[in-house]
Amino acid sequence: MLYRNIAQRLLEALSNSPVVLLHGARQTGKSTLAQWVAKEKHPARYVTLDNAAVLAAASSDPEGFLADLGTPAILDEVQRVPELFLAIKVVVDRERRPGQFLLTGSANVLFLPQLSESLAGRMEILTLWPFSQGELETIQENFIDALFSDGKPSLSKASLGRQELIQRVLRGGYPESVKRTTARKRMAWFESYLSTMVQRQVRDLANIEYLTEVPRLLRLLAARVGTLINVAELSSSLGLPQTTVKRYLTLLEMTYLIQPLPAWSASLGKRLIRSAKVALNDAGLAAYLSGLDEQRIQQDPTRIGPLLENFVLMELRKQIGWSEAKVQLFHFRTRKGQEVDIVLEDSSGRLVGIEVKASSTVVKDDFKGLKLLRSLVANRFHRGVLLYTGQESVPFGTGLYALPVDALWRT
Repeated sequence: MLYRNIAQRLLEALSNSPVVLLHGARQTGKSTLAQWVAKEKHPARYVTLDNAAVLAAASSDPEGFLADLGTPAILDEVQRVPELFLAIKVVVDRERRPGQFLLTGSANVLFLPQLSESLAGRMEILTLWPFSQGELETIQENFIDALFSDGKPSLSKASLGRQELIQRVLRGGYPESVKRTTARKRMAWFESYLSTMVQRQVRDLANIEYLTEVPRLLRLLAARVGTLINVAELSSSLGLPQTTVKRYLTLLEMTYLIQPLPAWSASLGKRLIRSAKVALNDAGLAAYLSGLDEQRIQQDPTRIGPLLENFVLMELRKQIGWSEAKVQLFHFRTRKGQEVDIVLEDSSGRLVGIEVKASSTVVKDDFKGLKLLRSLVANRFHRGVLLYTGQESVPFGTGLYALPVDALWRT
């Protein structure tokens, strides 16, 4: 098993909280990590609710099921029996001990308030994404902590060329996708994965009409990664009511297939009403949905830009799981269309802006958005970084740097 960089944070959570929930999209490695924890670090009985007999037993008598199971216990795919959450609350309230339950789930329980509230104050929640680039290299990345440190970023040359970087973007980070040795085999896996997600996961969570439209919506979103979510335009393209499209978007977010990137504003109220940008949970999945491969990108190099931005965003989102700095991710855009691709805000309100460029050269104008953000937030602006596909790390004035994309996992 490739070591998961979130593992130490998971073990710390088990030593502090009675219940720990590890959630994320299907096939990201949650079961593998949970079984490793049970075998190597936190001895516990492991059961999966994907097993028909276990599912039937837990559904018919949640309290009796937990009594027979005992603690510590690991319940895989716990969202399949929502009644278990209340039964777990009863067990935990009877005796508060850390590490009693490790739950895994392929649906975000924060979208189901009646479930998350039943374990409020008793449960710590962690998210497992597809492999990060550092995990694939067997290193733990500290790029986010380096961005918010007082020291200057490491100014070293890139360790890989543009073509190898594109191959990494297209490969993505799903464990099964990474194993596939050819693009054709990866495409076959993504096709099977999406079919399973739509026919099983989405249908289990909600009895929705027009189920066949969900893959079409995903393809539309994949073609629009890095742009603002426009429900009216999606509704028109699909021929579905806006209310239905909004419901589908919620389901896709709930199952971790999409990750909206909210807008940053100095006003907390305005953040809630401004449009989010769309991102998929994995650049390889986005490439598959968009029909992109190395040949098509060679024919039309402009196609890699949005995909690269999605790749960078998700690498940052993964690193949040183990970084010391507690940060949130946003995008920044003015009414005139001036923008910064990604804005990181730490718990003290400091900002780091990140621009992503698919070109292998950098010019002064590429920093216009970062300079605008700096002028608007003054002392809150800590640093601005432009990630690009070139080889050199170059300072571009006070607090501004151009870095190769692979600085994400070499720092």
